[in-house]
Amino acid sequence: MKLKNDIKIAMCQMMIADDKSINLEKAEKALHKASLQGCDIAILPEMFNCPYDNKFFHEHAEEYPGQTTKMLSDAAKKEGIYIIGGSIPEKKDKNYFNASFSFDREGLLLGIHRKIHLFDINIKGKIQFSESKTFTPGKEITAFDTEFCTTGVAICYDMRFPELIRSMSLLGAKIIFVPAAFNMITGPAHWHITNRCRALDNQVYFVSVSPARNEKSKYIAYGHSMVTDPWGQTVVEADEKESIIFASISMDYIEKIREELPLLKHRRPDIYVEK
Repeated sequence: MKLKNDIKIAMCQMMIADDKSINLEKAEKALHKASLQGCDIAILPEMFNCPYDNKFFHEHAEEYPGQTTKMLSDAAKKEGIYIIGGSIPEKKDKNYFNASFSFDREGLLLGIHRKIHLFDINIKGKIQFSESKTFTPGKEITAFDTEFCTTGVAICYDMRFPELIRSMSLLGAKIIFVPAAFNMITGPAHWHITNRCRALDNQVYFVSVSPARNEKSKYIAYGHSMVTDPWGQTVVEADEKESIIFASISMDYIEKIREELPLLKHRRPDIYVEK
């Protein structure tokens, strides 16, 4: 695989509307703006074509190929960029998934990640949500090759499970993309530390993209899309507002960190016990 050492990534932190057509038009414009700035890869947020709310998921769900994925494929080919297509509600057979579709520069499908860990939580007096009322959990780890390196994709709550992210790194992933929508309870408490830990533990670039914060929404996203490097440092971070932010990342830097602090080589799977 031919490697490109410096890769420019665009994170499109969108404000999500109730109207699907508005969201698709906004996403298409954001991807165009990102390409004009010379990005190689653009990523959209979790549930970028509808609000993060169970009542919208069935209404906006699509089978593949569908309206949203066609837009993503066409945009990737038109702009000549890779697109990690956030996530959307997907209908497949009789099931519904929180799914992310990724496309290469030719608009060809690279992979589909169906969210493995569903966000079913109840923090007393603060927030309650149950994705399992709508979605079926995915069953496959998602990692695919690009011209740069192997990349992994997870969705939001997936990032809280170190076993999943470690599995991606063991499959060769050097960049892990996470469309996500932490909220105003979990975001301030856990967003930054989780991003930094997953990047540091696996010596990867960890790219997490949130919707912009909409105070009028039933579910209020935290925002703060960010990139963390293999040393656990923040490369770039958005605030809560709608924006497109960019980061340049280096494959050479990953190799440097992995040589100086060889965590992955020093693993002892012979004594780890899965219980």
